[in-house]
Amino acid sequence: MSSRIRALGILESLAQYPAGLKSRDIAALLKMPPAAAERTVQGLIESGFAFRAADGSVRLSVKLAALGLAYLGTSGITDLVQPILDDLAKRTGELVRLAVVESDHLTWVAKSQSAQSGLFYVPHSEPEVYLAATANGQAWLASLDDAHVRMLVEKQGLHRPDLGPNAPATLDELREQVEETRKLGYARVTEAYEVGTSAMAVAIRKRSVGRPVGTISVAGPTIRMTQERMAEIAPWLQASANELGAAAASSPLFSLN
Repeated sequence: MSSRIRALGILESLAQYPAGLKSRDIAALLKMPPAAAERTVQGLIESGFAFRAADGSVRLSVKLAALGLAYLGTSGITDLVQPILDDLAKRTGELVRLAVVESDHLTWVAKSQSAQSGLFYVPHSEPEVYLAATANGQAWLASLDDAHVRMLVEKQGLHRPDLGPNAPATLDELREQVEETRKLGYARVTEAYEVGTSAMAVAIRKRSVGRPVGTISVAGPTIRMTQERMAEIAPWLQASANELGAAAASSPLFSLN
């Protein structure tokens, strides 16, 4: 494993642990020699991407966050994308999330949470979208042929701990859900990725044509996000996807695939 790959792996790991990790824990987590982990950590500290707290734990500095915010600002998130997400969140009263296609995976990039309800859905913070059991993942998969779906799912893995009871357990079950998405025009999952939550999503295409460049979803507690409610939301969701597709033509954020 090269030093650059090690450094990226450490940055991704630290992003999931805001309280920080000791060097030995980083080494164990990434299955690398402790000495190599410490050397890489020291390099990240010297370059300003991390710092060592008083208790010895290594934490991300604000430099990486600042770079991310600067990129998102120039990519159109603030001026073009965020108002669309905010409007949909206000209309639906739920959590709206945006993911973009990057080569062979989906990455979360933005969200908007409505303040209309006291019952919120707080999603996991991992950056990559889990394809098989999320509405966003299934919305993207529905735009691909079966061979491509199989390749992506096998690469990411179909079985994960702590999924909801309705998560597809086999590739055939996933294919059935993907086919339902194609018929409905939007993906919908109920207690698949997480117990007690449901979501729906559609793909985003530049000017409504071509291959998807991202996905947009609405998610919330299952008690509110019923199939009937999803059917009501579907036209708003598609309209937002069309707006984002129009914005995609002028934003580098949607040029990652």
